Amino acid sequence: MTAKVSKAIGNLLDPFNVRNILVVKQHNQLGDMLCTYPMMAALKKKFPAAKLTLVASHDNNYIINPETDEYVDYLITFDKHSIWKIIEFIKLLFKNTYDIGIVPSTVSYSQTSHLITFFSNSKVRVGVLEIDGKKNPYSKYLNIADKFEWEKRKLHQTERMIQIVEQIGCTLSREEISNLELRLSSEEINFARNFINDNFPGKTSPIFAFFCGAGKLPNRWKVENFKQLILLLQNKFNSQILIVIGKSDKELTEELFNNVASVFSEVVKIDRNNIREIAAVLKYCDLFVTNDTGIMHAAAFVNAPVVGLFGPTKGYEWGPLNKRGAFIQSPTDDINDLKPDFVYNFIINFLKHKNESSTWSY
Repeated sequence: MTAKVSKAIGNLLDPFNVRNILVVKQHNQLGDMLCTYPMMAALKKKFPAAKLTLVASHDNNYIINPETDEYVDYLITFDKHSIWKIIEFIKLLFKNTYDIGIVPSTVSYSQTSHLITFFSNSKVRVGVLEIDGKKNPYSKYLNIADKFEWEKRKLHQTERMIQIVEQIGCTLSREEISNLELRLSSEEINFARNFINDNFPGKTSPIFAFFCGAGKLPNRWKVENFKQLILLLQNKFNSQILIVIGKSDKELTEELFNNVASVFSEVVKIDRNNIREIAAVLKYCDLFVTNDTGIMHAAAFVNAPVVGLFGPTKGYEWGPLNKRGAFIQSPTDDINDLKPDFVYNFIINFLKHKNESSTWSY
């Protein structure tokens, strides 16, 4: 077991010979899935003639649309809750023979992901041997794997993913990462344009959008903090306000909408199950302020002007890397130690530079 590629495996990695690549990312949430996206771009950069199949869970597969996507050709959903769905999954998996299989482990190790890759009969199986001293107990299913020390280097998740495929010669620069965008369908773009035109006719002032939800409670900046921030921004910009309503955070996000609507009569909300449509709308906004959660990553990957708020999780690891992305890190692990006036001043500076090719952080 070594990351050094043998001559025999090296011959299998000839770009002219690689026809099918398998990426197994079936156990993580939306943010983890989107941080894998640049890695898939790196794979297609190295192997442009190959077809890429992505294995995803039913919890995160909705963000990728192979019909429009530039890097993902086929999407297979792994749903372990039904024996019939597992059988269907196996049939779809074995429709192709794979030259390369990737298990992009950066947070935890999934036995299922390693087994799927192993039993897919991928000739070259790439992953990790050890992360920051924590050994991968399933590395025996791989034939290319190395040890990585990411935390002390404070590498972003996307860069960690790319380092995994650097073992087989795939690279992508920070600039290339910042230029990546999910390719929206014409229907999604039309939906966004119609939404903006219908709800903000004439668009005489900037549109500022806000999302106060998050799946993890420690990642939630208080509703009252969002309200105070909106008041500060409204006093300066007289902006048009859009509140994003979350599917699993409906009560909380509706609370913010009602609180703001009690002060400003013309407040708009978007309540859609389709996160790609929401991301398309955010692309046309002038600012999106959000907690560290899935919609932040979706907004970043359509290059919306997004500011992510971070408490216990680290912005250097999970923050938006798009050209118009930035993050603010709490001085403590408590996100509510971020004060609204500090966030306000940060945003004032961010808005001055949001179209520049750089990432801002605190």
